[in-house]
Amino acid sequence: MRWRGINHVEFSVLDYDTSIAFYDRMFGWLGYKSFWTLDLGYRSTYYMARFPFPHSYIGIQPAKTGPKLDHDARPVGVHHIALWAKSRKEVDRFYEDFLVANGIPVSDKPSAYPVYAPGYYAVFFDDPINGLHWELAHIPRLPSIKDYLAWKRALKAGIQEHPELGADAEKNFWRTLPGKESR
Repeated sequence: MRWRGINHVEFSVLDYDTSIAFYDRMFGWLGYKSFWTLDLGYRSTYYMARFPFPHSYIGIQPAKTGPKLDHDARPVGVHHIALWAKSRKEVDRFYEDFLVANGIPVSDKPSAYPVYAPGYYAVFFDDPINGLHWELAHIPRLPSIKDYLAWKRALKAGIQEHPELGADAEKNFWRTLPGKESR
C-alpha cells in the first residue's frame, strides 16, 4: 500500500510575475516554503508544506496560451485543488485575514461539509489572476463522536436522495481497482 499520494502538480499561469506574487502571499500565509528552478531548463516556482523532506509540492510556471479559467463553466481539467488546514480555526483565520482582507473571490465561505468526512470543514476560493479554484480544508485526525454521527446522518440523507444507488450503497463506496496482476 502506498503511503504517499501525489508527488507534485504544476500549473501554467497567466502573468507569471503577478501570479507568483499572489502565490507567495497565499502559501507564505499558510507556512509553506518555496524553491525555484532558477530558470534552468524552464521557468517555474515551487511551494512545499514540509521542506526539505520529500513531500508533495505545487509548481507554477508561465502559460504559453489560453485564457483565464472559468470555474463556474466546469471545463475539462482540474476542478479544484484542496490544501490541508491544521484546524478549523486556521480555515476561519485564512478566510478573514487573507481572503477577505485581500479581496480574493470566495465561492463558498467557511462551512462544515459533514457528508465528505467526519468533521470536514473548508473554504473555497479562486485565484484572482488565473481562475484556478482552491479549497483550504480541515479534517480532524480523530473526529469527535458528534462529528462522526453528523457524517453518518449526512451520508444516510444523501443516499436517501439517490434511491438509484440501492440498499447497499454505503458498502459499495469502496471500489476494488485492477492491480498489476490483471494485465
